[in-house]
Amino acid sequence: MAVSLHHSPTASHLCLGREGERIAERFLEHLGYRILDRNVRLGRDEIDLVAFDPVDQVRVFVEVKSRRSQSEEYPARMNASPFKIRKFQRAVDRWLAEHDEDGYVRLDLVCVEEGKVTEHFKEIGAQDGETYE
Repeated sequence: MAVSLHHSPTASHLCLGREGERIAERFLEHLGYRILDRNVRLGRDEIDLVAFDPVDQVRVFVEVKSRRSQSEEYPARMNASPFKIRKFQRAVDRWLAEHDEDGYVRLDLVCVEEGKVTEHFKEIGAQDGETYE
């Protein structure tokens, strides 16, 4: 009996996301950040990268948004909807509670398009109706 392995669109999407996270990680390391953790699962939520920014002396939680191609009409940052940013914030809150940490932390968004970082937003947060343009 032959077994056929089909790659689903989800598998392709996951590969793109993982590659984008690796590119974002190298970008942050080039800036001097120290990567502390990757792909942290917290229930149904995830934190792509946890890092330390030595310049600002702060723990940074990083959401990475990746696209295969670059588009002025639909840049990667548009995938960071207020709903998704709230989910990201919820994951960070849960991480902080589980690690019994408080104090200042930063939430960043790194956008990867066509295999390179195109934007890095510091201090993201979801406000009602907010977009990142």
